[in-house]
Amino acid sequence: MGAISEAQRARIDQLTGAKGAYTAEEDVYRVAFPRTDVKLAVEGRAMHPFLGLTSWAAFTADAHGGVMVMGDLVLFEDEVNPVMSAALDSGLEVTALHNHFFFDNPRVMFMHIGGSGDPDQLAGGVRKAMDKVREIRAGAPSPGARFAGPPVPETNSIAAAAIDQILGVKGQSNNGMYKAQIGRKAKMHGREVGNQMGVNTWAAFAGADDNAFVDGDFAMLKNEVQPVLRALRKAGIHIVAIHNHMTHEEPQYVFLHYWGKGPAASLAKSLKTALDTQSR
Repeated sequence: MGAISEAQRARIDQLTGAKGAYTAEEDVYRVAFPRTDVKLAVEGRAMHPFLGLTSWAAFTADAHGGVMVMGDLVLFEDEVNPVMSAALDSGLEVTALHNHFFFDNPRVMFMHIGGSGDPDQLAGGVRKAMDKVREIRAGAPSPGARFAGPPVPETNSIAAAAIDQILGVKGQSNNGMYKAQIGRKAKMHGREVGNQMGVNTWAAFAGADDNAFVDGDFAMLKNEVQPVLRALRKAGIHIVAIHNHMTHEEPQYVFLHYWGKGPAASLAKSLKTALDTQSR
């Protein structure tokens, strides 16, 4: 495994638009993007970028003659999904999405990225993600406070049969709402666990058939994460968290939480495209 070359470092600078720093003892070249464009406070106290509000991407030589990247992007809520799509479409992986603070205003999220292969593609993907942030903030200097689209009706009237047919499961209805669960299996501490212990994918619908929202959770094996993410984002479903729910389970599961708005049947079809990428 060779070191990341000076030429590669210069190319990363050029492609990302940032001047990186090299740590020779770890063979890592790291570029950073402090978030100075939006003022953020925690408990009413202003937070400086030095205190963890800096996006970064770190590059090192991989074991196959290419380059590996890992990074963490500081994103406001209205930036998360457009930036995630930009990263995925550029060949980067998205590996986690979560908060780092409580009582932050505006709310800020952290999206972890990764990838391995061609350094130009990886560095270019980082640039496209950061360019998407700049594009969003240029159009709206203050972060948004809601998803696009009309408000979903408070009165629920979701027709269960149509969603059952699309998802291929028998869901439950409750006062016009609908919920489906799809169990998966794992082993923990020497015994099998499944649906009722939380190893499941689920979807809950509310509103009207022509104007609904869906929220839920996908349980994914490690090699399913990127295909599920790509399918959901291409269908316009918003990802709101990616993390683990357990430790010591075999096989390991990663969970993502999502939110979508639109006609109920269209939302169900979007979820089905993601379900079909999995090896259930």
